[in-house]
Amino acid sequence: MLADMEKTSADVLPLTMVSSEEQETVCIFGTGDFGRSLGLKMLQCGYSIVFGSRNPRMSSLLPNGAGVLSYSEAAKKSDIIIIALHREHYDFLTELTEVLRGKILVDVSNNLKINQYPESNAEHLAELMPGAHVVKAFNTISAWALQSGALDACGQVLVCGNDSKAKHRVMDMVRTLGLTPLDQGSLMAANEIENYPLQLFPMWKFPFYLSAVLCVFFFVYCVIRDIIYPYVYEKEDGTFYLAISIPNTIFPIAALILLAVVYLPGVIAAILQLYRGTKYRRFPDWLDHWMLCRKQLGLIALGFAFLHVLYTLVIPIRYYVRWWVTNETISQAISKKENPFNTTYAWLNDSYLALGILGFFLFVLLGITSLPSVSNVVNWREFRFVQSKLGYLTLILCTAHTLVYGGKSFLNPANLRWYLPSAEVIALIIPCTVLVIKCILILPCIDKTLTRIRQGWERNTKFSQSPFNAKTDI
Repeated sequence: MLADMEKTSADVLPLTMVSSEEQETVCIFGTGDFGRSLGLKMLQCGYSIVFGSRNPRMSSLLPNGAGVLSYSEAAKKSDIIIIALHREHYDFLTELTEVLRGKILVDVSNNLKINQYPESNAEHLAELMPGAHVVKAFNTISAWALQSGALDACGQVLVCGNDSKAKHRVMDMVRTLGLTPLDQGSLMAANEIENYPLQLFPMWKFPFYLSAVLCVFFFVYCVIRDIIYPYVYEKEDGTFYLAISIPNTIFPIAALILLAVVYLPGVIAAILQLYRGTKYRRFPDWLDHWMLCRKQLGLIALGFAFLHVLYTLVIPIRYYVRWWVTNETISQAISKKENPFNTTYAWLNDSYLALGILGFFLFVLLGITSLPSVSNVVNWREFRFVQSKLGYLTLILCTAHTLVYGGKSFLNPANLRWYLPSAEVIALIIPCTVLVIKCILILPCIDKTLTRIRQGWERNTKFSQSPFNAKTDI
């Protein structure tokens, strides 16, 4: 894979070619990195490329086969002109108003900050050149992606413009380059398209912040219970727990809570729909955003589950564990005593392990089906079955895994330290709450009403609850 990524741009073959008989000339204003990369890609796909530059004789880094002229001369060679310039350099285009009249100007620029200007760069260009047809495109593709091959990066190109013919010509050009055009509508969408590449994990912020808060909270909680408390009352130094034991407590807890948080907004949404008696009222913004982040929450939960598995696998080779096992064996040999086999404990231990293995298997299955390459080949019913039915089964298995692990110790008052229960008890609050509410929602009497609401039925709360006061939409 690394070898493929290191191929030079000369080795990249275009997916489609423009035949020599109908070879089209495209003009590119600007000889920077992006302009040169786009020009090379278009040359590979059979286009004739001419660059416009303020210093044609100084442009020595252009791809072989491309011409370079002054801006006015280059513009006369083609009716499609790609503006690969920064916004602050647009003013000189007003000198070419007559030359550019009726031509298609493709704005590929981005800004340094989100909403840096009152209007988008494409709208600003359209104001400067009212006689031209401005189309926004290619700004979501990097120069590196063009050089290394579209298949090595996201191949989607967001396109918008007011003139449908101009927009469709640009979209045809995008397809010829082996990319996928996505029509975003009129030029009013340009601002959103220009902000898109500047966003840093927009759907990941809430999951990351929540994960960080959970980790910090349970880290402090475990340090208080497992390190500070034994040191205060027994003068026992347990700081070595910070390396393996405490992280291996935090990771499964975070995974379980985040998995429950994935399904909690769906439960809240169902309760709101039942309370309102309609599906035609918007959810609160925070709930909308929460539901949009469910995939990211699930993937982070899966990451914590992987860490839990890895940390658990190293337990037998830990010095503390080997010391304890050796010491216990020697003590039993000296005292000539042995612990009798406990069938009940064996059942609990094996059940705890089996539930964890099955839960982790389904967890991985959920993660795999969330990948676009997998989700795109299954229909909606199959995807919903995996993400909903198997998702809740995963939550049940992981919750049972934690319950069996704790067993009676969760309810034992001797297990309290400064009146604080074990961290696993707190971790079970949200998952158990979600599962209990879900069990209530799937009761036939409630599920039937909820299904009718989601099919368009509305309850008129101003009048009596009779069939004559209900409205249905198809």
